[in-house]
Amino acid sequence: MNNSIIKLENVTKTYDKGRIKALKCVSLDVEAGSFVSIIGPSGSGKSTLLNLIGALDVADKGYIEIIGQDISKIKDLNNFRRETVGFVFQLHNLIPNLSSRKNVELPMYGTGLSSDRMEERSLELLESVGLENMANKNPNILSGGERQRVAVARALANNPQIILADEPTGSLDTQNGKQIIELLQKLGTTLIIITHNPDIAHQADHIINLTDGQIK
Repeated sequence: MNNSIIKLENVTKTYDKGRIKALKCVSLDVEAGSFVSIIGPSGSGKSTLLNLIGALDVADKGYIEIIGQDISKIKDLNNFRRETVGFVFQLHNLIPNLSSRKNVELPMYGTGLSSDRMEERSLELLESVGLENMANKNPNILSGGERQRVAVARALANNPQIILADEPTGSLDTQNGKQIIELLQKLGTTLIIITHNPDIAHQADHIINLTDGQIK
């Protein structure tokens, strides 16, 4: 039985009117619950690949299927992303003038949850990453590791089936980076991480090596 949760077939993506070929006929099959690392030099197409999987960008050619759905036929991509994918970025992308709790609540807007349930859920998630005591603190007074843990909690807000992480440890020291990866691995969801760290890459079930927009 095919347990694929992500499938790409001959996906091509260009920019600048075709002059920049970010991805060239990339095919990929990811099983549900697996941990995949994407490695490769800067400019090799890693972030483009992640953005296409997360429906943040649109392919020029090829077929992308996420959780059994042809992504080109999904009418409400915002709702799809909110329900299906959790994003963790290298620079965490937290809103500086919102508390940690409010940052975690952001993906829950539009889901129909009451404000009380959103608050309860955000506090549960912050507790799960060891930051329940920072719920009312703004990101600017948190350490880099704490901010990234808030970002992980936010990514989990809607129980996504897929977590996409773009260099989630790139701005962290070794210990904080290790904690973030351990936290992500414990989730049991499908996890795809872009990393330049070989130690992190080799913890994955599968390693995808991208070079010049192609899987090697």
